[in-house]
Amino acid sequence: MGLLGLRSVRSAEALSTATVTTPPATPAPPAQNPARGLPRDLNVILLSIDSLRADMPWNGYPRPIAPFLTRLAGEGVVYTHAYALSSYTSMSVGGFLGGRPPSELHRDGYFFGTYPARNLFFPEVLQRAGVRTLGAHAHGYFRQHRAGFDQGFDVWHLVPNLRWDPTTDVEISGDRHAALAQRLVGDPANNRGRFFAWFHFMDPHDQYRAHPGITPYGRTRRDLYDGEVTFTDRQVEQFVTWVRAQPFGARTVFIITADHGECFGEHGHYRHGFEVWQELVRVPWIFVGPGISPRRIDQNRSHADLAPTVLQLMGAPAEPSFTGVSLVPELLGGPAPERDVVVDLPRTSNNDRRRSVIRGPWKLTAYGDDRRFELYNVETDPGEAHNLARTERARFAEMQTLYRTVSGGLRDVHPYACRTLTGAPPGRDY
Repeated sequence: MGLLGLRSVRSAEALSTATVTTPPATPAPPAQNPARGLPRDLNVILLSIDSLRADMPWNGYPRPIAPFLTRLAGEGVVYTHAYALSSYTSMSVGGFLGGRPPSELHRDGYFFGTYPARNLFFPEVLQRAGVRTLGAHAHGYFRQHRAGFDQGFDVWHLVPNLRWDPTTDVEISGDRHAALAQRLVGDPANNRGRFFAWFHFMDPHDQYRAHPGITPYGRTRRDLYDGEVTFTDRQVEQFVTWVRAQPFGARTVFIITADHGECFGEHGHYRHGFEVWQELVRVPWIFVGPGISPRRIDQNRSHADLAPTVLQLMGAPAEPSFTGVSLVPELLGGPAPERDVVVDLPRTSNNDRRRSVIRGPWKLTAYGDDRRFELYNVETDPGEAHNLARTERARFAEMQTLYRTVSGGLRDVHPYACRTLTGAPPGRDY
């Protein structure tokens, strides 16, 4: 989530009961799945974990903070250089649901943004293909019609009895969240045909609380955060293990990722949002399920690829407006070509604009309205300590050309409703 709350909200009691459930339709026949090796009646469960950094044990972090997810990574395809579309929840989640950088989506200009119904989100495409769509979440920002993330979902719940604080995450919710996810997925009304489910676990976000039964790793922010990851790992293990024991478990793909990373003092930055440093925008990404053999893919990939990938996994029609590329061919063992990646942080009421383009190890970041550029080799300098704009002039010019080509191809949508956007030039409201 973001760090600041700017809009009034309903009471905690109302938030805790926010829900929508659409009665199940007669199950549609399985779609024709064009990918050989996949069941025609595949289910997909997306488990996103708030603020989960890319430096997890399966990517080389020495502390074994997520034993279950590490085992799961060994069973499937791991993307070692995956990128969120932005650096905090509102923009990154809106982007992966909408299949494009958030600058291309209709939205208001507030930090805790709202996405109106005129955006097309990929669960809406799944609905049209006869797929049952389920979601359950653990923060008031996700309530029905608040952010707009519920578009395209037949079932949408919040974890019960949540306390609401727009500036932070005050709850320990993972155990209740896993139980709610199990209840929804286990409901015969939801699993008698194909289903897509999305559950966004919150506990690693922000406050880094201690948990009974989790031995503390220490007293630093990172130590406490690691304990939150261990707690969440146990909740994910409970849920995934239960799903796998169900009759539909053998035809279910799990996607594990994060909406963004987290900073612990790198560049003087803490938590997330506002910037696009690697610690904030590189994320874990794991695919596990039938037809998917263990593999590590080191090429850069973007969450823009999530929407077309889920659509193809479930045999739904491709959506031309989505800008990413389906990962299904490489999930099934095909080649994994190099591709460029865009990280996009639009201007809001609380942050100025940032945009990065990444090609191989090279990352160019533009600040404000392209007033300043920085160039990094994130392979040799993963901490982005050495700006190479002056010393690698040929590469800098090449990456600026790429940036202008990429940015020129984006259809920037100006935000509505907010008249004061950080860094906006005089006379402009975007």
